[in-house]
Amino acid sequence: MQKARKPIEIKISTVVAISAILHETDPTSLEKALKEMTGGVADFFEDEFAVLDIGTLDAAAAAAIDWSAVVALFKRFRLNTVAVRNAPEELHGGIVAQGLAIDNSAVAGAGTANARAQEAAAQQAAPAPTPPAAPVAPPAAAAPAPQPAPAPVANTVVIDTPVRAGQRIYARGADLVVLAVVNNGAELIADGCIHVYAPLRGRALAGASGNTSARIFAASLEAELVSIAGVYRTFENGHAPELVGKQVQVRLQGERIDVLPMSAS
Repeated sequence: MQKARKPIEIKISTVVAISAILHETDPTSLEKALKEMTGGVADFFEDEFAVLDIGTLDAAAAAAIDWSAVVALFKRFRLNTVAVRNAPEELHGGIVAQGLAIDNSAVAGAGTANARAQEAAAQQAAPAPTPPAAPVAPPAAAAPAPQPAPAPVANTVVIDTPVRAGQRIYARGADLVVLAVVNNGAELIADGCIHVYAPLRGRALAGASGNTSARIFAASLEAELVSIAGVYRTFENGHAPELVGKQVQVRLQGERIDVLPMSAS
């Protein structure tokens, strides 16, 4: 007899979302910025989830946000707003009323960091206790040298089949290595570096968890978009002729994405 299925199952899932950091709240200014960002490409964001970060706004600007207008604007650009980050507590009611969640991860992380800093400062300020006199022990035979600990192995996700349009691969806490072509409309995401030993089309987002030293390496870069730690660069005007068909690396230099020959340091 077949066991009856449960009406619902709850499983842990990882969802990747774009972080949209608002420096202004005027819908007209936001629309203009989004048009410039997407270059008029209708499916630039392809129905991505978005988290609005309002931590850079002052209290008056944050309180004046028209949430329904912002959500509708993002929807027109195929961005699905799901949560708000760094929102003052007095705004939570209005945010939740729009069907949005409150993302407290940044606040929780800051609180933990502050607590650790205070604990470290207290330990540093406390006077060090006077150590007791060590008893004189008879000489002992030399202990054998300990075996060296094995070097930690970095996590790596390896994909050896073509990545199709509409397919998304996320290497959480790891580097991503792809041995086959990455087609237009596909998306690669890694918390570490991305290595593609074939033509890289579509999108590649390295350092997704904030690692600014992550890089993207490709045998042939033909990507629509590349990103390092959230800083991105698009190629609606094409790629540099001197790099077409060449092995390249993509790295973050300050707030700028550089695309360089593989031989560059």
